[in-house]
Amino acid sequence: MTDFGKTAETIAKRARAASRLMAQCSTAVKTDALHKMAAALTDAAEMILAANAEDVAAAKKAGLSAALIDRLTLTPKRIGEMATGLREVADLPDPVGEIERMWLRPNGMRVGRMRVPLGVIGVIYESRPNVTAEAAALCLKAGNAVILRGGSEAVRSNVAIGRLLHDAGLKAGLPEGALIVVDRTERELVGALLKQDRYIDLIIPRGGEGLIRTVVEQSTIPVVKHDKGVCHIYVDEAADLAMAESVCVNAKVQRPGTCNAVETLLIHQSIAPTFLPKLIDRLEQAKVEVRGCDRTRMLAKGVKTATEADWSAEYLDLIVSVKVVDSMDEAVEHIATYGSQHTDAIITQDYQRAMEFLRVVDSSAVMVNASTRLNDGGQFGLGAEIGISTGRLHARGPMGLQDLTTIKYIVLGEGQLRE
Repeated sequence: MTDFGKTAETIAKRARAASRLMAQCSTAVKTDALHKMAAALTDAAEMILAANAEDVAAAKKAGLSAALIDRLTLTPKRIGEMATGLREVADLPDPVGEIERMWLRPNGMRVGRMRVPLGVIGVIYESRPNVTAEAAALCLKAGNAVILRGGSEAVRSNVAIGRLLHDAGLKAGLPEGALIVVDRTERELVGALLKQDRYIDLIIPRGGEGLIRTVVEQSTIPVVKHDKGVCHIYVDEAADLAMAESVCVNAKVQRPGTCNAVETLLIHQSIAPTFLPKLIDRLEQAKVEVRGCDRTRMLAKGVKTATEADWSAEYLDLIVSVKVVDSMDEAVEHIATYGSQHTDAIITQDYQRAMEFLRVVDSSAVMVNASTRLNDGGQFGLGAEIGISTGRLHARGPMGLQDLTTIKYIVLGEGQLRE
């Protein structure tokens, strides 16, 4: 076994031992731990910002993209949001021990399904230090042990946050090893962790397409992942155009470096001549580069030509592609061809068309008259999310507390035997 393999096994064994104790932790202990963690972040905000400033400076020197630097950067507001997220998760109902349903068999035996922790969860992520707090909160409240390994570009921030959370958790009574933030940046260690299927139950990657592909290819542990966020908004002929303009701009501009930012706008041909010039003008005022189909370019000056590659691009930047379509059917076909089953929306006042769009578009979240940026665990009332799954097994969409548990069958009998 290599040194990386030994280190990974040691980390995984610590977490496995802690997971057995975490499964027995009371709701009160877990709730208190998260509140203490929130207070620790607030109290040490200046220390966190200082560590983050070193990461940001190094990232700029290394030439990282503006989108990655935005994800990496912490502010007092973002630290406050992390603390708020911890408190919100702390106060959510504890799913552990919940009996979903119970039924009576003809022999008098009662059978039920009880929610239990998954065990040990490994989270591999890039850039965003707030994931350290979000992932810790959700995994711990759901009774799991968690191993967090962020990207090398955020190592100082992650370690600073992780130490505060770890120490606060111990003071509240969480077991040693329940929260492990890996402070080593070698990629070989990640590869070794992904082979610890004897001790780690689930891997959740959060980051770009390259990271997710690497994790899926290397892991011998089950992986819950999201594909890239190629999100669409279809503006229907029956749309409220003022609403459509507002939603489209918000979905692109509010925070373009996120996976639920819109990347392609599909506009019905009957409203395009009046709607598109105003929309594109607003987008360009917000410094958005617009790339359009031939029909779009005929209706608005200065629009760049969209290539075939643009329709499947996740820009994560102030860039958007625009296509004029003849019908909702054409919009749906475009989404099916180029989308990533992440988040897609329709803007329309036609109820029947809205319901049809909800039925036929196959994505983790489908929205009517709302910004794609709202596909988020916090916005959905789940508390902080650990990620948005675009797969079909175990979890789909924003993953909250319940998605970090599994079930076991329980049986209540009175001496029944099998005949």
